[in-house]
Amino acid sequence: MEEKIRKLLEGPINEAGYILDEVYYGKDGSSNCLRLVIDKDGFININDCVKVNDIVNPILDENDPISESYVLDVCSKEKGSV
Repeated sequence: MEEKIRKLLEGPINEAGYILDEVYYGKDGSSNCLRLVIDKDGFININDCVKVNDIVNPILDENDPISESYVLDVCSKEKGSV
């Protein structure tokens, strides 16, 4: 699942100037979670996470790679990975 999502999102994320460092799909508590860990030269702030979220949301909606409901979490490498 993670590799399929990476192939779908990596190009658009890279074109926006970011690096897709990690893709994780699994349980986070009782919810399914798709976590995208992003990086770039310099510091990642909340605006960067929102920008990447706005890029990937329509792609995920259109391609629908995950059949069940999930929470999308776009975060920086500094937050730590799963």
